Amino acid sequence: MSIRRPNKTDFLIAAEDHGYHLTDSQMEAFLNLADETLSSYESVDALYAAHVVQQPPKREYSKAANGDNQYGAWYVKTHIAGASEGPLAGKTVVIKDNVSVAGVPMANGSLSLDGYVPSEDATVVKRLLAAGATVVGKSVCEDLCFSGASFTSASGPVKNPWDVTRNAGGSSSGSAVLVALEEVDMAIGGDQGGSIRMPAAWTGVVGHKPTYSLVPYTGAFPIERTLDHVGPMAKSVRDVAVMLDVIAGADNLDPRQKSPPVVACVASLDQGVAGLRVGLLREGFAIPGVSEPQVDALVKAAVQQLESLGAIVGEASVPWHSGVALDMWNVIATDGAAYQMLQGNGYGMNADGYYDPEIMSYFGTKRREHADELSSSVRAVALTGHYSLKNLHGAGYAKARMLVPLLVQQYDDAFKDFDVLVMPTMPFVATKLTAADAPIEEYVHTALNMLTNTAPFDITGHPATSIPAGLADGLPVAMMVVAPRFQDALALRVAQAYEEARGVFPQPPRA
Repeated sequence: MSIRRPNKTDFLIAAEDHGYHLTDSQMEAFLNLADETLSSYESVDALYAAHVVQQPPKREYSKAANGDNQYGAWYVKTHIAGASEGPLAGKTVVIKDNVSVAGVPMANGSLSLDGYVPSEDATVVKRLLAAGATVVGKSVCEDLCFSGASFTSASGPVKNPWDVTRNAGGSSSGSAVLVALEEVDMAIGGDQGGSIRMPAAWTGVVGHKPTYSLVPYTGAFPIERTLDHVGPMAKSVRDVAVMLDVIAGADNLDPRQKSPPVVACVASLDQGVAGLRVGLLREGFAIPGVSEPQVDALVKAAVQQLESLGAIVGEASVPWHSGVALDMWNVIATDGAAYQMLQGNGYGMNADGYYDPEIMSYFGTKRREHADELSSSVRAVALTGHYSLKNLHGAGYAKARMLVPLLVQQYDDAFKDFDVLVMPTMPFVATKLTAADAPIEEYVHTALNMLTNTAPFDITGHPATSIPAGLADGLPVAMMVVAPRFQDALALRVAQAYEEARGVFPQPPRA
């Protein structure tokens, strides 16, 4: 590929951004140097085309017909059969549409990626197929996955099957709804601020955010490298555990991974909770202006069931959990997403490992073509993040990251006294869907006002399982079980014990 050489206007813009004042002779010299350097770019491009680039395989798919997609949860349907044997043989799986399935369209909930077709399966997709699963489609997600509600996708709102006027949670909105309706056995979701656990909570399914780096993010569209998680969703804890055992482990491609240990969640799933110390996180309940009393009450009742099974229950405290942790997440997510997802076209730079140049190029062009059609939640991050990076020079992000070890230590101190911490996944029940043309402040607040209990564990990396704990006014309420890092099996073991004691969770009414 021939690369257009910069002209004087290009370098005047670049010079102004850097504060340079160039003479005509300096300008000519720098343009000549750029011409020399860009020949290396052309050489690398030719080598990449010859040795790395792949063509998408031919796979059949179809857009879901309106009559088959009344909740707006399907993006495309397909049928990709996995291995004939394996722990997931006979199971159907839907993949969140920020995760690459080769030969199948990927939009990431946004017009800025609509029409893109990946050439390679994400690592988690490869592992699911190798374990015998059948991939039956892609599920709708929120616009660039930057919403905890379910009304920002370019394809329209995803409706909660418990009440179609309400949010299903996001950003893995379609994944949660399709599992809740039992249209699929299990799903892949993604989580940067709660996006597996929040829709799981509001739709009455099980969702697990793995320990940071346990599951390779390779082939999923990034938001912020230090927040990116991908994980399982299903109707039962056991299915989630089986799925996690399949997708966990290093792939030697994901720069987020530093030799994560092997986990075996299914092996310890039925060991019960007798003697385990369960801490109700004080700051996760009765959050002023946020928590609903009936939600707190249902989660505390669920903990009482654990106590009846032999768990030792007490109160834990992490002072920074409520308020401070969310402030830290806001800074990291805003600067980080503006820098990596937007300015860096998803992958950014400065990390070893896997990149997807095709999606970077496609997104870099399309996001400008459709800039005014991006959701207000994405544009809010883009504008504030751009301002912050320009005026605070990344120091705000750096300060937040330097505080993270102190927050991690507070949780780890709590884990000296308790084996797991519990709290409501969502401090209130599903809210009403917001109209696409709602006032911007209402739109953004409704998209992002529910992260209080979930977002802290995206910055600390602790594993967290959301499990249905009851109904409040006919809407699901969930308990979140948090464990020390890389003790995902422990969180799932506690969730499994509760699930068995609770019994079968009700099915949502169908419209």
